Amino acid sequence: MSISLTYTQARANLAKLLDEVSLNKEVVIINRKNAENVAMVSESELSFILETAHLLRSPKNAQRLLTALLRSQSEENKPQTVEALKEEFGLNE
Repeated sequence: MSISLTYTQARANLAKLLDEVSLNKEVVIINRKNAENVAMVSESELSFILETAHLLRSPKNAQRLLTALLRSQSEENKPQTVEALKEEFGLNE
């Protein structure tokens, strides 16, 4: 859910809004008269959104990621310990 308020309200509560955005990962929508509304998000959230969009831009890559996600959620794959994975891939020292 996002916080929606006017430009005047945002300006009057800017410090509090910045804390909500950065600490609680809230999205703030600032409604403006005669102009497009603006969303305020934390830098880390924006980075995540941009990275996700980049990874999903290619249909082939998006399908590969979806396949990997579905495979990881299936009951066929059981969690392994780090030691078991090292042994499986010959990484034991």
